[in-house]
Formats: sequence, C-alpha cells, structure tokens
Amino acid sequence: MKLLTRLMVTLCLSLLVTVPCGATSSAEREQEIRQVITTFVTSRTAGMGWEVRIRKVGLPPLLKLPEGGVEYEVVVPKQWEGWGKINAAVVARQNERVVSNIPVLIDVEAVADTVVTLRQIDHDTVISADDLVLQKREITFNSQLAVRSIAGVAGKSARSTLRANQPVRSDQIERVPLIKSGQMVTIIGENGVIKITMPGKAHSSGVAGDIIRVLNLTSQKEIPAQVIDSSTVKVAL
Repeated sequence: MKLLTRLMVTLCLSLLVTVPCGATSSAEREQEIRQVITTFVTSRTAGMGWEVRIRKVGLPPLLKLPEGGVEYEVVVPKQWEGWGKINAAVVARQNERVVSNIPVLIDVEAVADTVVTLRQIDHDTVISADDLVLQKREITFNSQLAVRSIAGVAGKSARSTLRANQPVRSDQIERVPLIKSGQMVTIIGENGVIKITMPGKAHSSGVAGDIIRVLNLTSQKEIPAQVIDSSTVKVAL
C-alpha cells in the first residue's frame, strides 16, 4: 500500500495520510490507523538521535468507516515532543468530508544514551568521569533533564545524594563553587581611578562571575559582590 504523507503545523501537529485502497472490515481499518500513527510518530521524532518505540495505541472497538479510499489526519497537541502518553485524534475523511473523528491513546517510549552513576555519590561531592558510564536508558519522562555526555557531569558537584546505577539529571548537579558560604574573602573595590581592598565574609556560594552576598567586615554591611577567584570578590565603587 502506497502512503502519501504531508506534515502540517497549525495549533496542533497533524499528519495527513491518504489510503487509496480502502479496507472493509473493522480489523483492516484498525490496521490502517495503526500504520498511519506509526508513520506520524516516525516523522515527528526523525533526526533526534533517540530510539523510539510505540508501546501502545488505544483505539475504540468496532471501527466503522465507509468503504473506499480514506484520508487520515493524526492530530496531537503542538507541545507534544513525540514520546510519552498523549490523547490524540485521527480524523477520517472521504471525498474531503469528515466521516469520523476517532479518539486515540498513544504511548511512546524514548531511549537514548544517558549518563548513569556507577556508585553512590554523596551530596556536595565533586563527580569524576570514573564515577560515570554512558548507557541506553529510557528518558520518556525526563527528556529535558537527561544528561547525554559524561563531560557534562564530570567536574561538577552533586546537589543531592545520587544513587548508584541511576541516570543523572541536569537539576541534580551544579558547577563547583569557587567561594562557599561562610568563607573569608578579600573584597576589591575599584572605579578606574582608585582601588581599595577590605576583608569580608561570604554569605552565599558562587562560581566565577556569580553575584553573591558578602558581609563587609569593616562596615558590617552586607553587599552584593562578583566572584573573581577562590578568595576574591569585586564591587563597583
């Protein structure tokens, strides 16, 4: 069976598939619709570098459509990424007239290379490449947070305890702060004409370029300052 496909983007995502040789039985129509949905999911996820598999297509029982060629349009919410569970619709047309609007449940699994911990990593521990491995894991429910490269994790700090043999999420790691809260620092103030230094105490942590809260030990006032290195912060005069 030759399928003619055309992808359109409106308020929803949709795919038109024309089936020129119409089926007659409910089972044949169901097979047509399943093929149309497979074509849609394949088109929606093409080029992403992830493996996808349709786990389930839920269709109403006893599909009744007229004999002859039918044009199917799969419609899903525009924000759907192409995996996970989604309530969709398949609009069936014949001679440009809608003959059925079929509700469909689509459940798609997504698998990709993901950074996984080899051992438990405690909170505030600096993570090394030896603590990690790249494995294919399901990312259906955390696709935006999944970390795809070991280089994106190694050298960073664990924001919470990471269990062994678990995928690492981007919200579980952070850059190692150059200055930590409670640390004594040197405050540099300059304006192009003069430069002064004074002692301070960090009231928050940060990496290079971050603005943190620092207590000026001379004036006993808390001020915002930019992290320069592991012991120095800078303020504008």
